[in-house]
Amino acid sequence: MKIHVLPSGPIQTIGYLLTDAQLGEAVLIDGPGDIVKRIQPILAKEGVKLTEHWITHGHWDHMQDSAKVKREFGARVIAHKADCAMLETPEIMEARMGRSMGLEPVAVDAWVEQGDVLKALGREFEVRHVPGHCPGNILFYQAEGKVAFVGDALFNRGVGRWDFPGGNFNELANSIRTQIYTLPDETIVFPGHGERTTVGEEKAENPYVAAND
Repeated sequence: MKIHVLPSGPIQTIGYLLTDAQLGEAVLIDGPGDIVKRIQPILAKEGVKLTEHWITHGHWDHMQDSAKVKREFGARVIAHKADCAMLETPEIMEARMGRSMGLEPVAVDAWVEQGDVLKALGREFEVRHVPGHCPGNILFYQAEGKVAFVGDALFNRGVGRWDFPGGNFNELANSIRTQIYTLPDETIVFPGHGERTTVGEEKAENPYVAAND
């Protein structure tokens, strides 16, 4: 499995394209603006088809291109039900920002919950619910590859903002401790913004959420 790290859109939100040329398949995690342009040449070069589109949470910068992804590639869209309103009626986010960004509603094919297992690229990905930054924030953990795609729950020496509607720091801290810090220390954490990190590094050095508070 190859991981393509693709910062995209107005605030360089990271979309992750996972590909397996041998199987001819690809999965896209999150849909920031202009991500379709970023992934088209990669899919063509590797000769793979985008079959799955997984959204870590409903904030505008993670779903701005998601409707287009589904329209262009026919990929199955996965998300958490707690973010249904933002994904299906994104104008509520535009109203909060005070400007139109041309956000399109996203038709989600399957709502996932804590503990669900997704099968793609010949592998299994565990879904963990990590609310606090956003009610429906989820992560996708692939044990064999020792990787976790966490959305905006946890960053390299940081955490996601909790001052947005539906955010709560105590809930976020609990999510990080129970759902991320319980992964093996060597797990590579791929966040929605910034550089990758590891579970062990964050448990030892994250200034916002200590492992044992």
